Amino acid sequence: MDVPLAHLDRLFDYLVPAELDDGVRPGTRVRVRFAGQLVGGWVLDRVAASGHDGKLAFLDKLVSPEPVLTAEVARLARAVADRYAGHLADVLRLAVPPRHARVEQQPYDLGLAGPADDQAAPVPSARADRGGAPDTGHGWAAYPAGPAFLRALTDARAARAVWAALPGENWAARYADAVAATVGGGRGAVVVLPDGRDVDRLDTELARRLGAGRHVVLTAALGPAKRYRAFLAASRGLVKVVIGTRAAMFAPVADLGLAAIWDDGDDVHAEPRAPYPHARDVLLTRAQFGETAVLLGGYARSGEAQQLIETGWAREIVGARTAIRRSAPLVTPAGDDAQLARDAAAATARLPSLAFTTARAALQAGTPVLVQVPRRGYLPSVSCAQCRSPARCPHCAGPLALPSAGATPACRWCGRPAAGYACPHCQGRRLRAAVTGARRTAEELGRAFPDTAVRTSGRDEVLADVPAEPAVVVATPGAEPVAAGGYGAVLLLDTWALLTRADLRSAEEALRRWLSAAALARPAADGGRVVVVADGGLAPVQALLRWDPGWFAGRELADRRELGFPPTARMASVTGSAEAVAELLAALRLPDEAELLGPVPAADGQERMLVRVRRSQAAELARRLREAAGTRSARKAAQPVRIQIDPLDLL
Repeated sequence: MDVPLAHLDRLFDYLVPAELDDGVRPGTRVRVRFAGQLVGGWVLDRVAASGHDGKLAFLDKLVSPEPVLTAEVARLARAVADRYAGHLADVLRLAVPPRHARVEQQPYDLGLAGPADDQAAPVPSARADRGGAPDTGHGWAAYPAGPAFLRALTDARAARAVWAALPGENWAARYADAVAATVGGGRGAVVVLPDGRDVDRLDTELARRLGAGRHVVLTAALGPAKRYRAFLAASRGLVKVVIGTRAAMFAPVADLGLAAIWDDGDDVHAEPRAPYPHARDVLLTRAQFGETAVLLGGYARSGEAQQLIETGWAREIVGARTAIRRSAPLVTPAGDDAQLARDAAAATARLPSLAFTTARAALQAGTPVLVQVPRRGYLPSVSCAQCRSPARCPHCAGPLALPSAGATPACRWCGRPAAGYACPHCQGRRLRAAVTGARRTAEELGRAFPDTAVRTSGRDEVLADVPAEPAVVVATPGAEPVAAGGYGAVLLLDTWALLTRADLRSAEEALRRWLSAAALARPAADGGRVVVVADGGLAPVQALLRWDPGWFAGRELADRRELGFPPTARMASVTGSAEAVAELLAALRLPDEAELLGPVPAADGQERMLVRVRRSQAAELARRLREAAGTRSARKAAQPVRIQIDPLDLL
């Protein structure tokens, strides 16, 4: 039942009225009377008799005879709820989109549903023709284990791979190869991507490879009607391939042969709603339930993906070192000893002379230049010009920011202007930039290169691509447009903002963002250059110089194993008021050798406790957390507690 109470997270038996007997099937939506209220629910099974000794009530209403919850997705939802110490109803709300009655009545256009199963698309070669569009990538043949992986998909074998894409790789074409090979083997595929731009790229590739109507796109941004139509196309078996953002991770594809995810380290793959599942873990759970192949791809490699390799659960697919050297740009750090000897100001300058001369040379060669800036806005953080103390709002103590040149400073939390700001420490009234955003960076570069067009790509406007002509493109991480022919130069500025974050994954996230931007540069042989404004001795910078994300992921995983951090251990976060957290911990029977860490302050005056156990105790910890939450729910506890398993914001 769709009831958000932990102690009611179980199955209930109801009688089916004779007039609803034909329509009530497993997977249909119904309405039932419970505790004097009419609530929604899903039918999971029809049985001849009940094991309940008491009197049973009748179903009140059949919402729709459409079976929207398949047995495979129901089993997956239960496993996800158990893994994340959540409720089945919460997971089903993520798995099954809201009903759209008019869409259910409309017949799906079978002309767009693709050919019948016995007319499946042939298995493509690694460089198959794409309707005349040039494949600018390297092809699976550039990876020693790539062709074998495609053969395994064609043979419907459960191959599990972690793929490190080469610089400049057309990753969407490679994923289209894998999906087409899976369809050629007579099975279905689900691909989860970080954002709409990535979905559009793969959508285009699949349309060229499979033909119109052979796949559907499933994202939350589609709107209720389009999303439900795409969902029904999959649940009715009209298409075998579903791609999308994390909304597609539960897509009801029958006979799933491939579960794939691109850039699994991106934090947008983590669901912000309870029970906060990660798309990667959902897809891995789906793969364990059946003979399903797995593909985790990206330019970088997450700690979780590295652990799959080290435990033998998955094999790595990497390019040969000769292929990496041939396709990678030349990466130069601006903070090593050699550069400091040439330019002593490089240690403190935001745009060292090396970065300036590299950008100027690329523009003179007729190629665009990409500048990656970690922060959006103009001056997202300011400080006192006299004592350097961070400037904070006198009303709520939030950070002050300058939205544009000549504008009045305003609070980023409450939005109130601070026209008469005076530093509480020195009474100074002048402000200076503490952090420079993308728009201010674009303004500065416009003055440095007055005859060159400067474009920005970020939250307000995300560019999909730029032409192969001289231009400076300032982008925030994840919003970098693709340049035709590749960028002549890529500048990675303000690296300290990524490396110094108080986060367990700060170094991993920094390398992921740098590799994603550097992969858009031309090869070194074609003049591609990357300048990273950081010390060349840092491990993430070394991994970028070598283009070796596997080495860095192994190093990070070893450090986390030594310190007892995820993914080598399982940690649960319990957040709420001090009284609510204490109440839940009092009801929690901790597994043996479990560690309690905290409490530490959290947002909105709450506090946070962490519980750490060995990975072998992960399922037991989740079960006991669910029981403790159920105990509080049965006692009608007034204050909520948020339970998260291995949250990304662990520190």
